[in-house]
Amino acid sequence: MSELYIRVAEDENEEPMEIPSEDDGTILLSSVAAQFPGACGLRYRNPESQCMRGVRLVEGVLHAPENDWGNLVYVVNYPKDNKRKMDEIDAASAVKVKRGFQKTSDLIVLGLPWKTTEQDLKDYFTTFGEVIMVQVKRDLKTGNSKGFGFVRFTDYETQTKVIAQRHMIDGRWCDCKLPNSKACPDEPMRSRKIFVGRCTEDMTTDELRQYFMQYGEVTDVFIPKPFRAFAFVTFADDQVAQALCGEDLIIKGISVHISNAEPKHNNSRQMMDRGRFGAVHQLFPNFPGGSASLAAMFDRSQYQFPSSHV
Repeated sequence: MSELYIRVAEDENEEPMEIPSEDDGTILLSSVAAQFPGACGLRYRNPESQCMRGVRLVEGVLHAPENDWGNLVYVVNYPKDNKRKMDEIDAASAVKVKRGFQKTSDLIVLGLPWKTTEQDLKDYFTTFGEVIMVQVKRDLKTGNSKGFGFVRFTDYETQTKVIAQRHMIDGRWCDCKLPNSKACPDEPMRSRKIFVGRCTEDMTTDELRQYFMQYGEVTDVFIPKPFRAFAFVTFADDQVAQALCGEDLIIKGISVHISNAEPKHNNSRQMMDRGRFGAVHQLFPNFPGGSASLAAMFDRSQYQFPSSHV
């Protein structure tokens, strides 16, 4: 039987490697482990059911499904098939050894190119220090990258150094931040919506959507009409939204400021106060400028708008 090569990858989304079979069409587990250290088996996605299936392993020998390897890409199995969990266990052990030192946290990496893989991230951040975990967030249905991911380091000093600078990854500038939800784990889920201040009238919803998609999946863009120099952008992930808050970004050559979208209870308060303005206007119908002037007077005395709104 002529030598047959089987396509094997560490992840479904990675470029596969061809591994030679034996004369009888089987593959030795040792052949797989030589290219993927720690491998304990193979699995593949069934073309009909789209479910993952395991490849039969007998005494260190992998047998082709229904005696035919076909043109499928086989994915490597590791013990427990959960490398991230194992890495986190290793991280916990490292922390115990280094008692008295500050713990590291998962850092969110924003603005990743769509093609960036976990291995690309690990290769880049390893230049700063020992990396415990890397992860690229992907869409569950398509498997495509969402444009952001996470990284964790062993040493807190390395984490601090990484946060303090921007990073050029696969030809694009990326930012590493400590997600706000990590800083206050007891707080309820944060808003996925951001307030974009200092917008210009020539900015369209499509342009804003296209710009913010580099940070993560955008579910909605809203520009009030008539135009009021601001917009709202909603992300699929609240961590992306909160990581951008407080930033000044350049869109179409204009510096815009990002802040939290106003809570609902503030909107209720404004509606109540508008009712008061109407009542005052009925008492003083000849007040110069009418209710608009009254509203402006109350706004200046009682409200503090985000700096980006001015």
